Amino acid sequence: MLTRRELFTAAAALGLCHVGHRRAYAQVYPGKPIKLIVPYSAGSPNDVLARLVAPYLSARLREAVVVETRPGGGTTIGARAVMLAEPDGHTLLFTNTPTHAIAPLIGKGGAFDPLNDFAAVGPIASSFLVMVVAPNVPASTMAELVSHAKAHPGTLNFGFGQGTFPQLVGEAFKLETATEIASIPYKGGAQAITDVLGGRIQLNFGTLATLLPLIRAGKLKPLAVTAAVRASELPEVPTMLECGLPNLTTATFYGLMAAAGTAPAIVERLNREINPSLASPELAASMAKLGFQPTGGTPQEFASLIAEHMRKWAPIVNAVAFQLE
Repeated sequence: MLTRRELFTAAAALGLCHVGHRRAYAQVYPGKPIKLIVPYSAGSPNDVLARLVAPYLSARLREAVVVETRPGGGTTIGARAVMLAEPDGHTLLFTNTPTHAIAPLIGKGGAFDPLNDFAAVGPIASSFLVMVVAPNVPASTMAELVSHAKAHPGTLNFGFGQGTFPQLVGEAFKLETATEIASIPYKGGAQAITDVLGGRIQLNFGTLATLLPLIRAGKLKPLAVTAAVRASELPEVPTMLECGLPNLTTATFYGLMAAAGTAPAIVERLNREINPSLASPELAASMAKLGFQPTGGTPQEFASLIAEHMRKWAPIVNAVAFQLE
């Protein structure tokens, strides 16, 4: 019969073997190309950002990183593909915090737990939204828009891609201002912008990369940004806080997630390679042109951001009948 000392020594040896196995696993990872699933349509801001980051991550991992778009179900289809994948770090999800947080509440691609069904890898970038109106809307400030909307209830239309962050912020805006504005869903945000330009809808929330050229061309009027401070590209446009709507001060954080059960050593390796990539001046410049700001951070920080957005946006989803076709 083994003594307590012998049992302790054996247990310690097993522990060391286990640690050694995890380290070896991390050293051989990746063993094949990595699939980076984007749960949005091709050409969307999420897709473009993922394709910017992929080559840098590929160079550091010395393995191909292939971006694959899997839209549908309010991003649940792509998310579940990662959730159900082998937890070996070779299938990753490129997502953003608000959409990932509320997708299970509104999507039709199947349920998942935004945190427990995934292993957060880390944040990559952040962005904010710009609120714009069509040129024919008789308002050049937020106060004028709210006043006009209240004086003419039901006459303004707000367009958005279903299940997206702009939809969340737009519905929150209507609740905060107690305005009666019709919600017009589209399969994608680009279609909504087209209809604003065509005069069929009047309001839209979108990314700086998408809307800035149209603003500069005088085709859209910017009323506010959701950033905490004024955007350097639009210094004359106030923040939501300045407009008296502090609850609409918000940002989107983009990042990577793996399937739950992925070895911590692999998650650590991925995070360790992502952060130096974001320090690249070339990558930062490319992101800036599209309205993204490199962030970087730990897996724990990205998980906390998702949890925060779950708390922030779930009440909005519950207050509004979010539905997908």
